[in-house]
Amino acid sequence: MTCPCGGLPPGTPYDACCAPLHRQERYAETPEHLMRSRYSAFALHDADHLFRTWHPRTRPDDVTAPVLHWTGLEIVDAPEPVADRAEVEFVASYAGGRLHERSRFERRRGRWLYVDGDAR
Repeated sequence: MTCPCGGLPPGTPYDACCAPLHRQERYAETPEHLMRSRYSAFALHDADHLFRTWHPRTRPDDVTAPVLHWTGLEIVDAPEPVADRAEVEFVASYAGGRLHERSRFERRRGRWLYVDGDAR
C-alpha cells in the first residue's frame, strides 16, 4: 500500500514512510516528514500519533482524528528550518473539501513537534 501522504519520495509504501513514525520506531527527521506523518495519521484515524507529535504548549487535552475521507496531500512549501523552528505549507484534500494551512513546527529535545497553523 502506498503511504496515504503520497510517500517521501513519491510512491513510497506506507511501511517504509509513515508507519515507522506511527509505531514509534523512529522520529521524523524533518518538519515535512512530520507533517506527512500527521496527514497519514488523520487519514488512518491515529489520534495517538497526533497527540504525541503535538507540542504540549499548544496541544488540546483531547486529540481526535475527525472521520473524513482524506484524498490527497500536496506540499506547497517546506523551507529549510531556521534553528529549531520551521514551517510547512500544505493542501490536504478530503471528500467534499480541502484544508490549506501553513503549519509551524519546533524541535524539542531532538524531536520535531507540530505547534499550530494558519488556515489559508
